[in-house]
Amino acid sequence: MIYFKETDIITGCIKTENTIFFIFVFQSSRRKATTFVRALNVGENLVKKIWVKAIPWDKKVVTTALESGADGVMVPKGFSEKVKELGIITTIAEDGDLSLNTDVVEWEIKGKEDEAKILQLTKSSLVIVRTTDWTIIPLENLIAQTQGLIVEVKDEKEAQTVFGILEKGVDGVLITTPDLNRIKKIIEIAHRESERVPLIPAKVKRIEPINMGDRVCVDTCTSMNIGEGMLIGNSSKAFFLVHSESIENPYVEPRPFRVNAGPVHAYIKVLGGKTRYLSELKAGDEVMVVNFQGKTQPAVVGRVKIERRPLILIEAEAQGEVFSMILQNAETIRLTAPDGKPISIVELKKGSEVLVSLEEAGRHFGIKVEETIQEK
Repeated sequence: MIYFKETDIITGCIKTENTIFFIFVFQSSRRKATTFVRALNVGENLVKKIWVKAIPWDKKVVTTALESGADGVMVPKGFSEKVKELGIITTIAEDGDLSLNTDVVEWEIKGKEDEAKILQLTKSSLVIVRTTDWTIIPLENLIAQTQGLIVEVKDEKEAQTVFGILEKGVDGVLITTPDLNRIKKIIEIAHRESERVPLIPAKVKRIEPINMGDRVCVDTCTSMNIGEGMLIGNSSKAFFLVHSESIENPYVEPRPFRVNAGPVHAYIKVLGGKTRYLSELKAGDEVMVVNFQGKTQPAVVGRVKIERRPLILIEAEAQGEVFSMILQNAETIRLTAPDGKPISIVELKKGSEVLVSLEEAGRHFGIKVEETIQEK
């Protein structure tokens, strides 16, 4: 722990196998202590960290980092208090919330021996990695063996690359460019790459075949795995995890790039907390693939097929409310069970559990808004 003179804050960093805890203890004048803990999960449940470098000191860079939703700023020694005057954000400095050279260390990859040194350092600290020629292979080697890596990036292309290495990506980025617009764009990419969706089980209450309608197949440029699909809803309050067509069956070859999503009127949840109508999608658009644990990834639409097909209505209950979903009535259409297994709509029965994502209803051009609205 580190005690800051003339303040009531003690702060420190503890790293375990799967989590890095940032601990802040406020000591009041009554000698009582209140502890605040922020956790950075590493590994499969990773929430990627976004830091911005403001060395030399640049107030505009720090303000942009705060307004764009960065997690931390790296500043020169003696400037942490100036940051706190602008807003609440973690500082990385010799005298910052995270101590540079103790909680966080910097290392440049120049050769194979540096990989071994970084692996050793990550056992006790977060490591900011710098590469001289932007070589992906050393990063792949490190990501495959350890966690707690923060990589320097100066533009959007580098950010996309480091988040996508080995699909797992690095644990975070340190943005080094002073270009304010570029900082905003990189942070937007980072938020999109680390977005997670809370999913809960809902119990099926009713299944009823209904008439014909126009349904939408979304064919992407991504091959999805078991437990992955897209969030589709009749309303903007409840989205069902419709499974990809990645399952072997006697009737049709698997098409892991496809989600038979639902009728033209339905919402699809996309990255950035937004929704689209299925009928709006076209080649080149970006959609969101979600797995049964809520982890998301972007996928590019390659083709959209709208065809007239028989439909089925499904109603399910979660948190005391009943929500509905309409899908094509065919055995190859599946929802997703809480354990990630696909469950065909022809196998659904009253009491079956399927995954849904719930939120407050209300959308304006696909953006969530606070307003009184009922969707039935």
